Amino acid sequence: MIRNGHGAAVGAEQPGPGGRPAVRVWCDGCYDMVHYGHSNQLRQARAMGDYLIVGVHTDDDITLTVDGRDTYEEVKRAGRYRECKRTQGVSTTDLVGRMLLVTKAHHSSQEMSSEYREYADSFGKCPGGRNPWTGVSQFLQTSQKIIQFASGKEPQPGETVIYVAGAFDLFHIGHVDFLEKVHGLAERPYIIAGLHFDQEVNRYKGKNYPIMNLHERTLSVLACRYVSEVVIGAPYAVTAELLDHFKVDVVCHGKTEIVPDRDGSDPYQEPKRRGIFCQVDSGSDLTTDLIVQRIITNRLEYEARNQKKEAKELAFLEAMRRQEPQPERGSDTPF
Repeated sequence: MIRNGHGAAVGAEQPGPGGRPAVRVWCDGCYDMVHYGHSNQLRQARAMGDYLIVGVHTDDDITLTVDGRDTYEEVKRAGRYRECKRTQGVSTTDLVGRMLLVTKAHHSSQEMSSEYREYADSFGKCPGGRNPWTGVSQFLQTSQKIIQFASGKEPQPGETVIYVAGAFDLFHIGHVDFLEKVHGLAERPYIIAGLHFDQEVNRYKGKNYPIMNLHERTLSVLACRYVSEVVIGAPYAVTAELLDHFKVDVVCHGKTEIVPDRDGSDPYQEPKRRGIFCQVDSGSDLTTDLIVQRIITNRLEYEARNQKKEAKELAFLEAMRRQEPQPERGSDTPF
């Protein structure tokens, strides 16, 4: 899914620069409801070496072992432990809260509601307080974030420019399966994904969709190895101007319903007229609606799990704090 490493054969390990042995990097986590924060972690981990192996563990959190020790204690002693910088402004906790509260506060142009503020301050909060990993924080889009994920490549002669459009909300394996199928339509594909504005998605999806706002969805889609470019705030109707501007050869849509435009017209009318429209079956039945329904159905279980996880993380942070060298009394260091 992640852009780094695209083109390498599955399971193939290439030697490092200068023929040296490849540096193998191990990175693990639960990766529940994968978002661009996870993608950024894996991007950073991949940059630390030549070959990345990702471990996905069970629903038990791995901050501490069963006997209360740091899970990474052994590799830390060996001097082989590195940390990736956390991506501020995104967490599974935050995304789940948006689903449960049916709030639109996360949309680009809306202020955070008092209800959502209360959630951000209290959801899943254990009696001992809040830790920096599980809590809710504010997402701030920057050009640097986009550059880190973007391929930066223009379409080359001989490449087939394929345009797809949609919400791509809570970017999940169903989306990846679809984009993989689209990628396989041409020998040298250049896929452009058009992301609709939040207000447009809310028009045809309703409720509090999209769960992720436009900027968050942009990073999620850019992280996908099959996508070469993203149109941020694409028009709902695929117009002649858009097709000509990007020199689009093929326009693809999944098997989901095509909702008419505001005036009742078919948003794919122009590519159909040109004979370049096709529908692609991803073969996956996972949808954003299904993910949201799972969360709503298992709300109490999730809240209890989140509280337990946070309590253990706080205990771990406190244990680490106690292990830090303390200043001696009588020195120049204040205490």
